[in-house]
Amino acid sequence: MANINPFWMTNRLALFPEATRARDDSLFIAGHSLASLADGRLTPLYVYDRATLDLTIAEYQSALRAYYPGESRITYAGKAFLCKSIAAWTQQHNLMVDCTGEGEIGIAIAGGVPREKILVHGVNKSSADLKSAFQHAGTIVVDNLTELERICTHVDRYTGTQVSLWLRLVPGLAVSTHHAHTQTGQHDSKFGMTREEILQAVQISKKANLQINGIHFHQGSNFRDPEPLIPAIDLALDIAKEIGFNGEWHFCPGGGWGVAYHEDELPSPSIENYARGIAEAVVEGCKTRGLELPVLHLEPGRSLVARAGVAIYRVGAIKQRGDKTWILTDGGMADNPRFALYGARYSCLPVEGLDREIDTKVSIAGPYCESGDVVIEDLPMPNLKEGELIAIPVAGAYHLSMSSNYNGARRPEALLLEEGRVEVMLRRETVDDLLRRDP
Repeated sequence: MANINPFWMTNRLALFPEATRARDDSLFIAGHSLASLADGRLTPLYVYDRATLDLTIAEYQSALRAYYPGESRITYAGKAFLCKSIAAWTQQHNLMVDCTGEGEIGIAIAGGVPREKILVHGVNKSSADLKSAFQHAGTIVVDNLTELERICTHVDRYTGTQVSLWLRLVPGLAVSTHHAHTQTGQHDSKFGMTREEILQAVQISKKANLQINGIHFHQGSNFRDPEPLIPAIDLALDIAKEIGFNGEWHFCPGGGWGVAYHEDELPSPSIENYARGIAEAVVEGCKTRGLELPVLHLEPGRSLVARAGVAIYRVGAIKQRGDKTWILTDGGMADNPRFALYGARYSCLPVEGLDREIDTKVSIAGPYCESGDVVIEDLPMPNLKEGELIAIPVAGAYHLSMSSNYNGARRPEALLLEEGRVEVMLRRETVDDLLRRDP
């Protein structure tokens, strides 16, 4: 196309899913016109590109095969985005699924995830969560001593279930992220147990004839450098040596690998570097300590699904307030609270009219009665008009999973796109859905 501003095409399009193309001055994903999809449905509308999901998991699996000589597994983080279709997709790639509590376990089961592939996390698991975990999961990651005592007290009722127990370590070391709310490994974190608590947990387990066969830790989410993981890996392997793991044991140095949300953050962090850094540290650490190589688990988190998703909003009103231009849309904090929670940055493209030149800076906000209902601030854009569509990339993780009914919002429809095929993964909520819980 002539007169295309290369800033649009090279920088911002690089944030979109693999199957995104600019055709006839408009955005297409997997051959589907985003304008046509949105015009045939209500907005906000979420679309996911199957090709991006498949390519990303293939990259992780290839890196682990190249750099880790032992057995390895990949766990999909249900909290990033989970529905029956995504759960079914995980099994096509032989993934484990990380579920936090009874609700996510239920979705995983409905999506066809077998018991041995369900791994249960949770910082304060309820009795219902633990009951569901023992009935339906293959692995429970124990977060604290109170939880372990409850498991020991009620273990008789679960006799005969085949559940693997891991212990979650708080390593006292966080990774560098853009906000404190996305850090989990520091000393004052609410997650996990100290070294002393881990060793105490092992003794409690022995008295109850429970076998501990894994260690897990997590240091933060959306980080870009694997180097800070190394000291935590060393600490965890020291503890594994003290515990005396032998035979098959499991080791998970968490996940949270980052993705680029804004063109200023490109290129996205290398999946190969992440997997290689962890694999080499574990291999060398086990060799030094005389430990058998564990089954190595990676939890890539958002980096598996974030870039696959795009949010499509429709512009409702435009307001000029001094030097600030507000683009008010039908989507915002009810389907994407990440800006309100921790100032997440995003970029954007118009769905049509890609050949327009940038001529202003805009802030994009939603319809909700909160000043924090903002999605993007001060982004260079062309002159937008009321009624047109915009597309926000890297919307696949922690949007719909954290969405709400604030102000009576009805959560959006989500589509899975392939060449020649559109699958409805989630239907749009209705007012009747909002009223269904009322007695």
